[in-house]
Amino acid sequence: GLALLPLAVPPATAPGGCPSACYCVATPELVQCRYERLEEPPKELPVTVHNLSIAGSNLSVLRRAAFAARPLPDLRLLRLRHDNIHTIEDMALQGLPALRTLDLSHNPLLSVAAGAFAGVPLLRTLQLNQALLAAPLEEQLALAVRNLSLRRLELTGNALRALPDTLLPTGLEELDLRNNSLQWLTAAELRILDGSGLRGLRLTLGANPLSCDCALRPFLAWLRAATARVPDARSLRCVGPPPLRGTALLRLRPEGLACTANEGGQLETASYVFFGIVLALIGIVFLMVLYLNRRGIKRWLHNLREACRDQMEGYHYRYEQDADPRSASAISTP
Repeated sequence: GLALLPLAVPPATAPGGCPSACYCVATPELVQCRYERLEEPPKELPVTVHNLSIAGSNLSVLRRAAFAARPLPDLRLLRLRHDNIHTIEDMALQGLPALRTLDLSHNPLLSVAAGAFAGVPLLRTLQLNQALLAAPLEEQLALAVRNLSLRRLELTGNALRALPDTLLPTGLEELDLRNNSLQWLTAAELRILDGSGLRGLRLTLGANPLSCDCALRPFLAWLRAATARVPDARSLRCVGPPPLRGTALLRLRPEGLACTANEGGQLETASYVFFGIVLALIGIVFLMVLYLNRRGIKRWLHNLREACRDQMEGYHYRYEQDADPRSASAISTP
C-alpha cells in the first residue's frame, strides 16, 4: 500500500495533473480532496490514481457515470465520507472497473438505485457506517448489492435493531455491526448466520445494548459454541437488567437468564390474546353448528311455541271457568 506522507506535491509537479480542489500526497497515485464547495467529483484526476478520498464536500447526488469523464482504470479505493450524499443513481460508479473498496460512511443516504454499484464487479468492501440513519434503505440496498461478491460489509452506528439479513450476500466474510441498537439476535437470525452461504462469516457486535434476559438465551448458546466467529465476543457486556449490567456475556449460562418483568407482562398479554382467539374460535364453531342445524332448531322452536300456546290456553280456560259467577253459584247451592 501507499504510505500517507505529510508532504503534499504541488499540482503543477504532479504527473498527469492534480485537481485544483485537491492535493496529491507523495504521488498522484493517492489523491485527497478536501473542499467544502465541491459539488461533483473532480474531472482532472490523474489516470494512475489508486486511492481517492473526497471528504467534507457537498456532492449530494452521485449521478450516472459521475467518474466516467476520465476513466480511472487503476482506482482501487474510493472514500466519500461526510459529503452529504443522499442519492446514488444507476451506474454512478461507471469507469472504475478495478474498484475494490467503497466508503460511503457518514452520508445521509435517502435513495440508492438498484444499479448504483453496477460497473464495479470487483467491489469487495462496502462501508456504510452511519449512513442508514436518514431513511430505511435495506430493500433498496439489497437490490443494489445482489450481484456483488462482497467480502466485508460495515454497518456501524446505524441504530439497527435486527440483523440486516437482506444485505448479506452469499460468501460474505466480515460483518461489522458495532454501535447499533441490537439487544440480542433471535433464533431465526442465528439460523441465517448458520446457513450454507454464511458459515464463514465473522461478526463484530461491540457497543450494542445487549439485554441479558431470557430472550438472549438462543444467542448466548450460539455465541458459546461459535466464539471464533465473533472476534470481540470476550468484550461483549450486558447493558441490562441492572443486576447483570457490565457482566461479560461469556460468563453467563443460558439457563441462568431470567425473564424481566417487562417480558413477563408481554407473555401475560400474549396469553390473553391467545385466550381471546380461542374464545373467538369457539364462538365461530357454535354459530356454524347453529347454522347447520337451523331447520331442526326452527322445528324445535315451533314445537316449543305450540306447547306453550296449549299450556296458556289451558290456563286461560281454567281462569274463565273460575271467574264465571254461574259456576260459582252452582257450586255453592246445596
